[in-house]
Amino acid sequence: MSAILQLPRDPAVSVEGLTKTFPAGDRLLVALHGVSLEVARGEFLCLVGASGSGKSTLLNVLAGLDQPSAGAARVDGRVALMFQEAALLPWLTAAGNVELALELRGVGGAERRRQARELLERVHLAGAGNRRPHELSGGMKQRVALARALALDADVLLMDEPFGALDAITRDLLHEELERIWNGSGLTIVFVTHNAREAVRLGDRVLVFSSRPGRVAHEVEVELPRPRSLDSPELAVVAGRITDRLRAEMGRDGS
Repeated sequence: MSAILQLPRDPAVSVEGLTKTFPAGDRLLVALHGVSLEVARGEFLCLVGASGSGKSTLLNVLAGLDQPSAGAARVDGRVALMFQEAALLPWLTAAGNVELALELRGVGGAERRRQARELLERVHLAGAGNRRPHELSGGMKQRVALARALALDADVLLMDEPFGALDAITRDLLHEELERIWNGSGLTIVFVTHNAREAVRLGDRVLVFSSRPGRVAHEVEVELPRPRSLDSPELAVVAGRITDRLRAEMGRDGS
């Protein structure tokens, strides 16, 4: 029986035998097949895999946007989802976009403005609250999107390649911001990326997904001390092993 349940239990995220199919003409496309994994409370888990390996589909199921075709996905607590595109409402200011998330939680006017201001300060955007999205750089837009996600007061933050479209310097700065916020919040984060170095830079653990149909093909515990640098030789060694495994999975699929 397929289900998405909200259960008061450890771990924060539990996926058991999850299969997800989509209709494709006269056949079914199997995006995920028999995926099982757990994410501990407060863990930073990274998922890597080729395009089409089902990583985004898994996040959509965890967020309740899709239903499993078989198996189950359980999340204990509130969930926020952050995409590669910031998806800010262009007619609202940066503060207005954050306030909208607070309004959805039922936060009143004066308190809503105060919290939005504090959240923008947390992502180092103090003073930018009155700017509209077209006045913000790509990195600033993603900071607003992160503040908006935090405004939902989520227990689990799902991030689907949120920094993939940014330049290397901006991406590295946002890695630092995200790690700082994660360290101080107790959030559980599930972070999707194509970039093995990014996964090792951020994750406590990295799961390598096979090419379609997606399944967990390999698991890497990242035991490097924090904070980590993308340029460190130790990080490069671990990322190289993950990249080799990704290439092996893609070769098995004929990609």
